[in-house]
Amino acid sequence: MDRHVGFIAVAAVVAGASVAGVRRYRGDLAAAYARLGTVDRAELSTDFGVIEYTDRGEGPALLVSHGIFHGCDGGLLAVRDVIEGRRVIVPSRFGYLGSTLRQDASSATQADAFVELLDHLGVDQVDVIGISAGTGAALQLAIRHPGRVGHLVISSGNLPSSPTATAPPSWAKVFYNDPAMWILKAKMRPVINRLMGVPTGFPQTGEQADVIEELVDSIFPLEPRRAGAVFDAYVSNPEVNTAALESIEVPTLIVHARDDPLASYDAAARAAERIPGAMLVGLESGGHLALGQTSRVRSEISAFLEAPDRSDQRA
Repeated sequence: MDRHVGFIAVAAVVAGASVAGVRRYRGDLAAAYARLGTVDRAELSTDFGVIEYTDRGEGPALLVSHGIFHGCDGGLLAVRDVIEGRRVIVPSRFGYLGSTLRQDASSATQADAFVELLDHLGVDQVDVIGISAGTGAALQLAIRHPGRVGHLVISSGNLPSSPTATAPPSWAKVFYNDPAMWILKAKMRPVINRLMGVPTGFPQTGEQADVIEELVDSIFPLEPRRAGAVFDAYVSNPEVNTAALESIEVPTLIVHARDDPLASYDAAARAAERIPGAMLVGLESGGHLALGQTSRVRSEISAFLEAPDRSDQRA
């Protein structure tokens, strides 16, 4: 399929949309902006442009490097049920919501921007969780600034040689907007579920269906996330193939479902072999969203983060 076919497909659905459908779209989009408006967000002017972030809770600090189509709001949602007793710091990565996307942006410069934010917040060392497309920046933070990272967790990660580490065809950008993505949500639900990483056979329960619905809704409004999503898909995700995993010195945990239809479990297993001392937790099912695995993921991450950071053993 080329981009013209993609445009035709979207146009055909739009042409068939009813007046009620247009009203529903407008209502959903207004609700999405209202939902975003409830998130307490701050902005910091840095050498890398503006960094938007949210900072919640008390306890040992945890920095979240969020996934594609998210932002600080989606990062909070992604860890809400698996992280407890922590101060959670979630920057909107480059190009997401209020954060600047510079022309020279990379996963490495994103990691450096994280450090500038931590300096501003007075946080000397932080545990880090990289989620999906946020993996590259999380890895670079551990590689470039090992003294600032206590523990590194990679969840459903975009890792070297995974299909997600290859840039999609150029026509895919046609879907990186609110109307097109909303059409997939409203008219082609199996398609958007697949884009979210829901494996065949899910959801299996009403609770899992609710989780999927909430996460699908969380990517809206998409327009203020578009620049970041394009950067992730075409620049940041492919960059992970050159990451020097063997140089990572910090304790690392990789959590990945074997049936993840987006990010390869085999790539996660290979990454665990390359990162010195890394632990791999393979979930038997649940896909990219780890559906039905919340209790185990929470338990595994909690036990890992409570372990000594081994900082006194570093060179």
